[in-house]
Amino acid sequence: MTLPTPETQPDGPQAAPVPAASADADTQTRKAQERGQRDELLRAELEPLGKDERPPALLVAVAVSALLALGVIVGAATIHDLRSRGGSLPGGAFLALILLLLAFGMYQRRYWAVLGFEALLAFQIIVTSLALVVASTIAAAAICVVSVGLGGWLFWKLVRVMGRIQAGERQ
Repeated sequence: MTLPTPETQPDGPQAAPVPAASADADTQTRKAQERGQRDELLRAELEPLGKDERPPALLVAVAVSALLALGVIVGAATIHDLRSRGGSLPGGAFLALILLLLAFGMYQRRYWAVLGFEALLAFQIIVTSLALVVASTIAAAAICVVSVGLGGWLFWKLVRVMGRIQAGERQ
C-alpha cells in the first residue's frame, strides 16, 4: 500500500480526523462565543430609561404592589381572630411594609426593587400553578389560569425594564 502524495490527491492534504469529544468541546466553545456576541449586541441595543420615563409595565407593577399592600393592611385589620387563621397583625404590617417599599423603589426606578418584585411574581406564579392542580371548581381553575397568565405577562415585561434600568446604570 502506498501513502497518498500531493500528486495522487490534488485536493490537498487531508486533516487528521478530530476526536468526537474534541469536536463537541469546539462546538460548545463556538456556541458560547456566539451567545456572548449576541448578548453584547442585545445589550448595546437597549435604550436606557429617560430621565422621568416609567414604562407602562413598571407603572402596572407599582400599582399592583401598592394595591396588594393596601389589601394586606385592610385584611389584617378587619379579619377577626386572625391568629386562628395562621396570621398576625404584625406579620401583615411587615408584609405590607415590604410591598410598599417595593412599590416606592420601583417608582424610583431602582433595579433591586424590580428584581425583588419579580421574585415575588415568580413565587406567585409557582404557587398559583400548584393551586391549579388541586382546584376543585372550574371557577377556581379559571382564576388560577388568569393569575398565572397575568403574572407571567408582567414578569416578562419587567425583564426588559430591568435591562433598560441596568443599561442606564452602566452609562
